Amino acid sequence: MTRTLILTRHAKSSWDSPALADHDRPLNKRGRRSAPAIAAWLRENDWLPDEVLSSSSVRTRETWERMGLQADSVCFRRTLYHADPADMLLELSGATKQTVLMLGHNPGIAAFANQIVKHPPDHARFYDYPTCATAVIRFDISDWSGVRWHSGDVLGFVIPRELLE
Repeated sequence: MTRTLILTRHAKSSWDSPALADHDRPLNKRGRRSAPAIAAWLRENDWLPDEVLSSSSVRTRETWERMGLQADSVCFRRTLYHADPADMLLELSGATKQTVLMLGHNPGIAAFANQIVKHPPDHARFYDYPTCATAVIRFDISDWSGVRWHSGDVLGFVIPRELLE
């Protein structure tokens, strides 16, 4: 049995309102274009989530909304707002569906991506995980409680710039 993780950093956010709290920043124009492009790539490859675990920030909520995908379960959690890799692994271990989309922030998501896979993809941007970067990672487990560090196989990795050129 396998489980699949779609690991997405939020799309590019706006800095137009410097007084706005970080948690409350929306997407900018580029971010609003990137999210649907990532969703189209996921659809083309038949990598669609059954469950979403997302940071509660405005930019992660808007990224999910603009992706235009459906899932049986969508949870926005404050614990995933600027979460470190250990907190992300803990949240993922409680997932219940076959394919989980996790939406988060750097630097945690880049560190998590690098620690959760057996071998990183041959892509220079995997290590810094730019905005809306997305990896699809398969695990040979029957339940998310069995997910461990350095156990996932990368099925695909893309950044929006590659899809929008």
